[in-house]
Amino acid sequence: MSVVGTSTAPDGRDVRRTPAPRHGDRIETGLGIDPDQLPDGLVVADEHGRVICFNAAAARITALSAADALGQPLEKALPLEDLEGRRWWQLTDPYGGLAIRVRQPERNLLLPCGREVLVCARYVRTEPLGPVHRVIVSLRDTEARRRTERSHAELIATVAHELRSPLTSVKGFTATLLAKWARFTDDQKRLMLETVDADADRVTRLIAELLDISRIDSGRLEVRRQPVDIGAAVGRHIQAYVAAGQPADRFLLRIEQPLPALWADPDKVDQVLSNLLENAVRHGEGTVTIDVTPSASPREGEETGTSVTVSDEGPGIPEESMNRVFTRFWRGSKRGGTGLGLYIVKGIVEAHGGTITVGRASVGGAEFRFTLPVGAPAYLA
Repeated sequence: MSVVGTSTAPDGRDVRRTPAPRHGDRIETGLGIDPDQLPDGLVVADEHGRVICFNAAAARITALSAADALGQPLEKALPLEDLEGRRWWQLTDPYGGLAIRVRQPERNLLLPCGREVLVCARYVRTEPLGPVHRVIVSLRDTEARRRTERSHAELIATVAHELRSPLTSVKGFTATLLAKWARFTDDQKRLMLETVDADADRVTRLIAELLDISRIDSGRLEVRRQPVDIGAAVGRHIQAYVAAGQPADRFLLRIEQPLPALWADPDKVDQVLSNLLENAVRHGEGTVTIDVTPSASPREGEETGTSVTVSDEGPGIPEESMNRVFTRFWRGSKRGGTGLGLYIVKGIVEAHGGTITVGRASVGGAEFRFTLPVGAPAYLA
């Protein structure tokens, strides 16, 4: 604990003198906790502009030890510049500036080493329009925000790339048909229109994926629960693949009865099944096996749930890639796709209160298994 001493002013009055704090002294910040426990950097200067608090996070962000910062003038301990090279403390002038100012909004500033940090400040006054009693500065590392910005930039680049190809096709075929309609046979016109229709479906599907990602990231993905026959839903997807030309013996559906009554969003469940089966057909080899079984519920308070396992006999997923399968833009091969499907699948399953895992099948291929709780309404309990 620092000891407060006194000295005599020239006019004979006793003046209280507070020595510069030492590293380890407890500073009264009004927070009720140890500043070193805060995740963000915290720097506090007294009424004279000298640093009285410099927590561990501030030391880590600035690469300056607390012992060297305590007792120093604020502008010396924290020599910040804006992105145009101007000294921030001279611009803001917290002690001599406008008396009505109480804060500085968050902005990007630079440390002498060139590192970019997010800084905001609060001016504490003992009375309105009075002198500044404390300057409290918050520091944040920008790395997390930069990762988010890079992720958004990657998403925009991927979407632009995926949209450009089908839209170019749609534009080219429609322009050709409008300009030279009479020169083409009916078969040629049909082929062009079928291509335009397929590319329009591709654009629609991509836009739907983007909307799903937005809802998942913001926690606004709605689940409209209804009774779902999961076995029949899998059967419909298999029939669609067979109708599209896949051999019927490529699929093996095994359903263990009795299954618990499942309440889920049928459209969302179809989306999950579509993605998993498409991955198995496109990237896997051999027989695609779908097992539908009762299982323990992943949600507390429920005893039973329903599990669906989709596996194939292909090369599988490398062990080092297992932890990235459900992240954005992960692609198991170079056979197309946006790399967003499994990210959306995970978001949909978790929105239902379920879980999803990936592993290696007993026959060597990839194996995806998701489990949904029964999700029955309270009035049926």
